Amino acid sequence: MITVSDLRIQFGKRVLFQEVNLTFTAGHCYGIIGANGAGKSTLLKVISGEMDSAAGNVSFGSGESLSVLSQDHFAFDEFTVLDTVLKGDAELWDIMQEKDALYAKADFTDKDGLRTAELETRFAEMNGWNAESDAASLLGNLGIKEEFHNTLMKDMSGKQKVRVLLAQALFGNPDNLLLDEPTNDLDLETVVWLENYLANYENTVLVVSHDRHFLDAISTHTVDIDFGKATMFAGNYTFWYQSSQLALRQQSKQNKKAAEKRKELQEFIARFSANASKSKQTTSRKKMLEKLNVEDIKPSTRKYPGIIFTPERPAGDKILDVTGLSATADDGKVLFKDVEFTTNKNDKIVFLSKDPRAMTAFFEIINGNKKADSGEYLWGQTITYAYLPIDYTRFFENDLSLFDWLAQFTNDTTELYIRGYLGKMLFAGEEMHKKVSVLSGGEKMRCMIAKMMLTDANALVLDTPTNHLDLESIQAFNNNLGRYPGNVFLSSHDHQFIQTVCNRVIELTPHGIIDKMMSYDNYISDEKLKEQREKMY
Repeated sequence: MITVSDLRIQFGKRVLFQEVNLTFTAGHCYGIIGANGAGKSTLLKVISGEMDSAAGNVSFGSGESLSVLSQDHFAFDEFTVLDTVLKGDAELWDIMQEKDALYAKADFTDKDGLRTAELETRFAEMNGWNAESDAASLLGNLGIKEEFHNTLMKDMSGKQKVRVLLAQALFGNPDNLLLDEPTNDLDLETVVWLENYLANYENTVLVVSHDRHFLDAISTHTVDIDFGKATMFAGNYTFWYQSSQLALRQQSKQNKKAAEKRKELQEFIARFSANASKSKQTTSRKKMLEKLNVEDIKPSTRKYPGIIFTPERPAGDKILDVTGLSATADDGKVLFKDVEFTTNKNDKIVFLSKDPRAMTAFFEIINGNKKADSGEYLWGQTITYAYLPIDYTRFFENDLSLFDWLAQFTNDTTELYIRGYLGKMLFAGEEMHKKVSVLSGGEKMRCMIAKMMLTDANALVLDTPTNHLDLESIQAFNNNLGRYPGNVFLSSHDHQFIQTVCNRVIELTPHGIIDKMMSYDNYISDEKLKEQREKMY
């Protein structure tokens, strides 16, 4: 249990939020949302004690433990992978170290014997004899094979370290668990495992994430940080989003009677609460929603960017044909081989691979930026495509203003036209004159989306398009792609983005492709396809 009382976070004269009073209880998972810079990560840092607040206090249940997903990827460089995970339970680790030191003494005394007996008793009470196997199991589930368990952390890659640190946070079943972007650098299969793990977690969990499917799967409550306040709502992210949008629409219907609005909200709550599953979190969420008062549903004050792709012309019969395409990475590993497919009208394809470099290499090839080892591709004559690369830093290595930067990519450089596109991406007023070299990752991504919108393309190639975007931008992007009449070629770590946009799955492997006209959820749940996929790598 975590109690936050009269909390105020302030940097200089800027107040992030104030008068925050929240109680987080066991058996519930709280998804923390808010625009970039709203203070989501800062709230977790204050709760964990890493950062001081300007006012107020944070308290925990008596004797309760706290675990935090470490953001310092170098803090454990001199420890092995397994020991790094074991250090996640500080009390158990200290007992293990003290025991080992006592047993190593040459002049072991009676006093040492008594102390050792105390330690052994506590060690057994904490299930210490199973600690190493439990830690190894966590690592395995997070994709860290046993061959790496005795490797020093400094010799692990950045993405491997993220997984080890996540295992460390989960180890020991802490009473209170704080996770800041835990799905970063996890593949989709590992995210599913983490969803299931947290959805049945019996203690208190606070999570900051931009992954909507992940938040929906685990959250019983949503904490929205907006306009200097932190407000708690029952339900997951989708419930918060849809209910706030419904309330916003109702607000604009001045002639609609209050009783009708109330009935509409009650029916919405009933429909949503009916979707319960067997996990502890979703069952708990159902109970919360059933108790919810319609007065608790408020319109959101969030601003959503106007992401609108409108093809200038419809595509003809020929979209994209790929024949015998193969590629290897710089280290000589085969990324994909003998890729062959024909794109149909209305195809919105997600490309998958256990090696994310495969999708990027494929997209770079079909956009003419890289040569394949073999094979060829051919775009149809009627196709105009826009490409969002995973690495777009080269576009911002200049000192142009935001206005002048976007003007590079269109023949219409009138102020009204350029400002219109920037305004859709939530850039207004003096922001137009900001240098693009100082933009944040999310702002640069919105610039790239505006650049794509200018092309009026009838095909979109998107390499992990939700990177750096806040939930509002992701939601707007997702909503538009679902309505987009052209073709989409997509790779993403966002489960919901894939499921709601794509109608075809192509998995790139070193031994060919798997090509299925089906939804992503059906693809990953098909047992026969799981067996086939394993054989392809």
